[in-house]
Amino acid sequence: MRHSSRLDRRQAIKAAAIGAMLALAVAAWPALAQSPKGPAEVPVDELMKTSDLPDLVLGPENAKVTIVEYASMTCGHCQHFHEATYPELKKKYIDTGKVRFVFREFPLDDRAFAASMLGRCAGSPEKSLALIAALFDTQKNWAFIKENPTPKLFEIAKQAGFTQESFNKCLTDQKLLDQLTAIQDKASDTFGVRATPTFFINGKRLMEAPTIESFDKVLEPLLAQG
Repeated sequence: MRHSSRLDRRQAIKAAAIGAMLALAVAAWPALAQSPKGPAEVPVDELMKTSDLPDLVLGPENAKVTIVEYASMTCGHCQHFHEATYPELKKKYIDTGKVRFVFREFPLDDRAFAASMLGRCAGSPEKSLALIAALFDTQKNWAFIKENPTPKLFEIAKQAGFTQESFNKCLTDQKLLDQLTAIQDKASDTFGVRATPTFFINGKRLMEAPTIESFDKVLEPLLAQG
C-alpha cells in the first residue's frame, strides 16, 4: 500500500502542471508524522553512506562529531529549529570546526518535495543551503496557504537566481524527485525515521527537543573525549 502510494505520488507530480501540482499538495503523510520514534542508535557506517545525490554538508570532514538532520521543508518544528537553535549550533560547533553537519531531506508532503527540489537545483551546496534557509524563513508564506503556492515559491527562487524556465525545469525533474524519494525511503526503512526533525549525533538519535542545551549535553562529552 505504501509502495503504491509513492508510485502514485511520483506519477502525479510528473504528469500535472506545476501550478496544479502545488495547489493540490496540502496533505501531510500521517503515517510518517505520527509513528513512534525509531531506534536510539544506528550504524554510523551505514548512516554516512551517500546516495547518488550528494549530501548537503557544512563543517570539516575530519570533525570528531557528525550531526545528521532529516527535515521536511513544510515542518513547523524544523523551521523553529533552523530559526531558534541552528544559528547558535553553527556558531558554536560548526564554524569552529568541531562538528560536521549533514542536512538530508525527508519531505512529508508534495510542497515539501517541491521546496526540496528547488533547494537542490540552486547550484552548489552553499547555494542550496542558503535557499533552504530562505524557504524556512518564509515558510508561512508558501507552505500553509490555501491558494496555489507557485508564485510565492518562484519569488523566493528568483532571489537565488532562478528564471521561470529553470524553475519549471527543476520542479518537473523526475530523476531528482526519485533521488529525494530514495533518501527518504532509506531514512524510513533503514534508520526508522518517522517524524521531522530527526537528528543523529555520531549515529545516536537525539531523544530530546533540539534546543542548544540538548545539543550541548550530547556534544560536549563527545568533544572532550581523547
